[in-house]
Amino acid sequence: MSSECSSYLNADRVLVSGFSCPRVGGDARAVYCCGFQDVKYCCDDPHSFFPYEHSYMWWLSIGALVGLSIAAVVLFAFIITVCVLCYLFISTKPRSKLDTGLSLQMAGKAGC
Repeated sequence: MSSECSSYLNADRVLVSGFSCPRVGGDARAVYCCGFQDVKYCCDDPHSFFPYEHSYMWWLSIGALVGLSIAAVVLFAFIITVCVLCYLFISTKPRSKLDTGLSLQMAGKAGC
């Protein structure tokens, strides 16, 4: 079984001629043509997209990591703010009932 990778322009706009998979001197299991329009390679998994090690994926998603970090900080600040405001609301609440202005009199005593 073999696959053909057609010619393509790489990221530097250089024409790379087409080739057959598996390549001579390459891995015999790499029978599929994988990659994108600007980088193609032979691989053993037809659903493979990146010809790099998994550590390279962190560089691809550094923007996503920064965005998630900022979102986590904002969420944490919001939760802390809500907790502080709830504490202040509860702690500054009057503990006694409002004074109605009426004085209480003792029962059973005659007026002096």
